[in-house]
Amino acid sequence: MSSTGELACTYACLILHDDGIPVTAEKIATVVKAANLQVESYWPSLFAKLCEKKNVEDLIMNVGSGGTAAPTGAVGGAPPVTGDDAATASSAADKKKEEPKEESDDEAMFSLFD
Repeated sequence: MSSTGELACTYACLILHDDGIPVTAEKIATVVKAANLQVESYWPSLFAKLCEKKNVEDLIMNVGSGGTAAPTGAVGGAPPVTGDDAATASSAADKKKEEPKEESDDEAMFSLFD
């Protein structure tokens, strides 16, 4: 669950990015202070470092994509599935999943109401 500090700094980063202002710890703290919120002093610097290393536009566009999942099996199990592998596996599963052909009453050699 997110804390108020994380959420406030997230919104501050988005506001700064949207206005085309470079995202720095001081500017994040200024936006948070202007919103009459108090956050721990380390949050603005953490978010500023994140915005330095990652493109904010890429972070926005990849919300919910999730990336790769951590393996949940025993040690030595199958390798984790990547996005490309998942797409290939799902299309192969769709091909294998064909509707079974229903038998007519004549083929079954009996009728329910004979």
